[in-house]
Parts: sequence; structure tokens; C-alpha cells
Amino acid sequence: MPIQSVNPATGIVEKVFEEYTQDQVVKTIDNSREAFQKWRDTNFLTRRKLLKNVAQLLTDKKEYFGKILTLEMGKPISQAVSEVEKCAWVCEYFSKNAEQLLCKEYISTNASQSYICFEPLGIILAIMPWNFPFWQVFRFAAPAIMAGNVCILKHASNVPQCALAIEDIFIKSGFPENVFKTLLIGSDKIQNVIANPDVKAVTLTGSEITGSLVARECGLKLKKTVMELGGSDPFIVFEDANIDETVKIAVKARIINNGQSCIAAKRFIVVEKIYDEFMNKFTGLMKNVIIGDPMNLNTELGPIAREDLLIEIDNQVINSVAKGAEILCGGKRIKRDGYYYAPTILSNLSKGMPAYDDEIFGPIASLIRVKDENEAIKIANDTRFGLGASLWTSDLSKAQNIAGKIEAGSVFINEMVKSDPRLPFGGIKNSGYGRELAIYGIKEFVNIKSIWIK
Repeated sequence: MPIQSVNPATGIVEKVFEEYTQDQVVKTIDNSREAFQKWRDTNFLTRRKLLKNVAQLLTDKKEYFGKILTLEMGKPISQAVSEVEKCAWVCEYFSKNAEQLLCKEYISTNASQSYICFEPLGIILAIMPWNFPFWQVFRFAAPAIMAGNVCILKHASNVPQCALAIEDIFIKSGFPENVFKTLLIGSDKIQNVIANPDVKAVTLTGSEITGSLVARECGLKLKKTVMELGGSDPFIVFEDANIDETVKIAVKARIINNGQSCIAAKRFIVVEKIYDEFMNKFTGLMKNVIIGDPMNLNTELGPIAREDLLIEIDNQVINSVAKGAEILCGGKRIKRDGYYYAPTILSNLSKGMPAYDDEIFGPIASLIRVKDENEAIKIANDTRFGLGASLWTSDLSKAQNIAGKIEAGSVFINEMVKSDPRLPFGGIKNSGYGRELAIYGIKEFVNIKSIWIK
């Protein structure tokens, strides 16, 4: 079945690729296994030099790669270039720090000497989404490769040009062939890849449904997994917050990446003392978001990545309104070429509505009024997700106390939720398990081996 690259700003098919045959898939895995036998024995200096080459290539051609991202999934070009820059950063970080993060840990026991070492596992399969086509891949690949593993990527089928470009980046940066490979296959072929005994572990970023299916397959084969799934991040605003500044960040936190981010703020929980002021200012700014061609540097909001996803979020809004939600702005598709949806704010929300219960992967904000701090915490945790959260207040002592009560993998105080190579990233509950980035991420796909000497 052909794999198509469709421009979401126009709906036009840009390129068509032939899906790999089963023989090609098996050959790719065989080649990766052979590459691992050599790559695992390379020293950190060799790995460091090559990964720094990757960082340099990303930096030198960030505008070129940014255009590929925008063409395939529709994010504003300025954000696409920033994504490529962030990929260079994660490569720089792990090239510099991997050796120290994985150094032996000596433990005092009754042995003459005992220590823990960290050894690579082999082939790591990455099942990655379309919303951050470069970042999601590099944030997994940089630590995995520096740890001595090799990588196979099954990217989302609507970003094949991104997938092939990433493979080409590693080759042009001097990496041995087959240390990083892309498989152009549909999701129906994933089960066979997971079942291959040479694939030692799987990392997935995607929906909770896809995550549960992949985790089940990996469980049957007893293979290690890391799951970074959906989110419905609360953005909690208290009465002592700087309202004007907070509202500006609120808009950015909801429409970033065209609203298609797991860690985008989705539920805006505001205490009643300032609710009306926040609502009016938030609505005013959302109405003025600049919508247009994502290749234009002035564009703030581009199209939804695929037509089926556009229909899905429209239905979520329609169903929420049918159950009593009120539209403060937007709430409809935009009549123009491509897959555009208007910046939207919904209020008067309650359990049982998609806008309250589910993740809406588009520029739709759920605005919720609460009485006080205790109700804010209760509503924030009243979700099956637990990826990130942000708190907005001038009382930092109060904020840190509340942060300890929020059920999430990360809490940001007076800043929107974001990922950083220096900090572990991941969620709890239905947002997944395991961590990426930092020391915890690089140790997810290694054999933590104890050595005891008498």
C-alpha cells in the first residue's frame, strides 16, 4: 500500500512512497543486528564525534529541514525551525554527557570490589508520531545511540519525507550504515517487527489506544517498553497571578504546534475571583490569533495535520456542545483550502463531555471555573491522564506545595510545560510510563548489570 505525503495546508498529495515489503523489513532488521555487533564496541569518543556531526548538520540546514516538517504536518515554519534547533541541542547534550551519565557506579559490599555497569541492549524500535516529526525521534535516538544501541524507526505514515530525511542525516554525519534505519511500513506490520527476536525493546509516543496495543504485543514477547502517550494538561491560574502575562502564555500554550501537542495546555482551570477577567482577555487574544499559510513567518496557527483528525476534533466540539458546553469563540472549521480549525474556547464544562474527559488534539481550550485552591487541585487530577501541568501564581511557596499534590510527570510553575534534555520527561496514569531524556532516559534501554569481585 503506498504511503502518501499530503500537504495539510492544501490537501494536495506531494509525494508517494512504496511501502517496504516483508522481505525488506526482515533484511533491515538483519542488517541492524549486524551493525549492533560492531557499534556496541565503539568508544564514547567515537560516538560523541558522530553525534556532534548530527548536531552541526541540523544547525546548518535548519531552514531546509524545517520546510520538510511544515510541508508534511503543517506547523508554522518558525516553530518547525525551532524544532530542528532543539534536535541539535539534544544531540549536543548527549554527545557531551552520555559517558558521565553511564559511568560505572561503585557500591560498597562485602566483595573486594562491586559495581554497576550499563550495557546496550541491541535494536531499539521506535514508533513515533507525526506532531513533532524530528524532535520525537532525536530525543529517543540521541541517548539510545550514545548508549551503544542501534535504532529502527517506524514513523507515522503521513511524514515519510521526515522519516527518510532523519535516516539520511545520520548517514551524512558519518554513522556506520544501519545504526539508524527507517522502515516505511503501515501500522499493520508492526506486530511482526515487534515479534522479531532481534528487536530488544520498543519506545512509543502516541495515543493511549495505540500505546496499549503495542504494550500488549511487547508484553507477550517480554520486551521492555517506554510509553509517552496522551495528555490533558491543566493550566491552573490563581488570583495572585499576573493576568496579562498569564493570558499571553495561555494562548501560546494552547495553540503551539497548531494545538497538536501532548503537553499543550488543554484544561484552563481558573479561580472564580479572576475568572471573568481571565475569560475576557483569553477570548480576546484567541480571536486575534493569526491563521494562515504555515510557510509564512507571521502565521501563528496553521492547519490540522490530517483531514480525519480535523473531523475528529470537530466532532468532539459538537458532542461537547450537545451536552451543554458553551462556545466562547471559534467552534468550527475554517472555510479555506487545507485542514484548518478556528481557535476555540469552550466553557460550562462537566464530566461526560469530550472537552472535559478526553484529549482534544487541536486548538480547543477547555475553560473551567473553580472556587478555590482545593477545587483546582481536585479538577486538575480529575482525569485519566497525567503528563504535565502548569501553575500560575506569585506565591512560590504555595505553588510548590500544590505541585506536590498534582498527579503528573512534571509541573511547571509560572511557565508552560516543555521538554528539556536535562530533565526526565514522561507521564503517569494513562499518559504512559518510563522516562525519556536526562539520566533516567538514557538508562531506560540498557542492561543494568551488577559486577561482584572477590
